[in-house]
Amino acid sequence: MNGNPTSGIQAGGILSAFAEAILANADNLAQARSAVVVALGEAAMIDAAAVVAGFNGITRIADATGIPLEPAKAEETQSWRGALGIDAFDNLKS
Repeated sequence: MNGNPTSGIQAGGILSAFAEAILANADNLAQARSAVVVALGEAAMIDAAAVVAGFNGITRIADATGIPLEPAKAEETQSWRGALGIDAFDNLKS
């Protein structure tokens, strides 16, 4: 989103900030949580947290099972994967 959460979703910016705070375990998580509750209600905050957790879990499962990167992502991350030595972890290549 490049810092521009103009998705057309009600309170999209607030939801985006909440998701980012969750994933970063940020100091402002309680504030972000409260902002969602004020804007959308407690049930919406719980739903939003569940969606973030679900996507985070799905990504971790995909990574753990060795699902390959899509070609565009592989190309986009090639330089820093090499610099960080991440490619050395791919022991499934023949």
